[in-house]
Amino acid sequence: MLYYLLTSLTDEFSAFNVFRYLTTRTGGAILTALFFIFVFGPRIIALLKVKQGRGQPIRSDGPQRHIIEKQGTPTMGGLMILSGTFVSTILWADLSNLYVWAVIFVTLGFGAIGFYDDFLKVTRSTTKGFSGKVRLLVEFLIAGVAVACFMWIGDKPLSSSLAIPFFKDVLIPFGSFFIIVGVFVIVGAGNAVNITDGLDGLAIVPVMIAAASYGMIVYLVGNAVFAEYLQVHYVKGTGELAVICGALVGAGLGFLWFNAPPAMIFMGDTGSLALGGALGAIAVAVKHEIVLAIVGGLFVLETVSVIVQVASFKMTGKRVFAMAPLHHHFEQKGWKEPTIVIRFWIIAFVLALIGLSTLKLR
Repeated sequence: MLYYLLTSLTDEFSAFNVFRYLTTRTGGAILTALFFIFVFGPRIIALLKVKQGRGQPIRSDGPQRHIIEKQGTPTMGGLMILSGTFVSTILWADLSNLYVWAVIFVTLGFGAIGFYDDFLKVTRSTTKGFSGKVRLLVEFLIAGVAVACFMWIGDKPLSSSLAIPFFKDVLIPFGSFFIIVGVFVIVGAGNAVNITDGLDGLAIVPVMIAAASYGMIVYLVGNAVFAEYLQVHYVKGTGELAVICGALVGAGLGFLWFNAPPAMIFMGDTGSLALGGALGAIAVAVKHEIVLAIVGGLFVLETVSVIVQVASFKMTGKRVFAMAPLHHHFEQKGWKEPTIVIRFWIIAFVLALIGLSTLKLR
């Protein structure tokens, strides 16, 4: 909205022409989302405390210190992140861009799934939400609609192909079956972030790092000149997704203020599913699906640790890790929570740098 209002004034005031630039609007999105959460965050936390009473139920089979230290902390903090991201995007993005609406659709859709799951957990005082099969089915449907939209918007055959990093001309054509690939990326990303969200501040910083990385990627891939120079596939219109990436970074910074140890609020499935889904959708839109596994490598490691743990126990009756996901393994080994969180942040940052290097190593 601000985009249309401010650019309409350029004839009278040439200085407003700066708001036509994507970099300016991305910066505006970061600051707007951050300011929104700083202003409304305390009110949202106070409301959630009143409504939830005992807060998020804590796993009885998890680290025992969590039962003592984290009991009573409210959840659904993802509402803060989603609100800040949505408001900021609506204000600063070009709303005629269909890529923007498709990513918003996934973000809010996955957020609604997470909200319902959190609602059931809080109202029933249990760590189990609604049926996992039903939840996955709804996620597949939402992701499927978004991927179909990306395939319809984009140029063929690129929009229905999988681009391979490090190789400038290699595309794996999937045709109509690409919708399966895209859905797998989006749903996988959503649930991977959800698995990672287990310690104060652990998930939100890697999400911001990934969002900032993809903000750079979409800016370059959505610009014909830069895309040609870097020899990456140009995807017209995706540059506008930089505004959403900026909004995610700003909202993440605001949320971290309240989620830093000891957390005043947890993001819950409301936030983790939505954030992961947003990253997955952006990766599919900009044709950097595989790069997401590198940039978001921390989420991959956490997810793989759970898969390995479950598979090993079912096949051999033995556990590979002291506890899964991976961050709980290190807790059981005696690492302090801040040590785990900060070291995982460092890993996320290094992996993001490696992921960004794929833009030039071709």
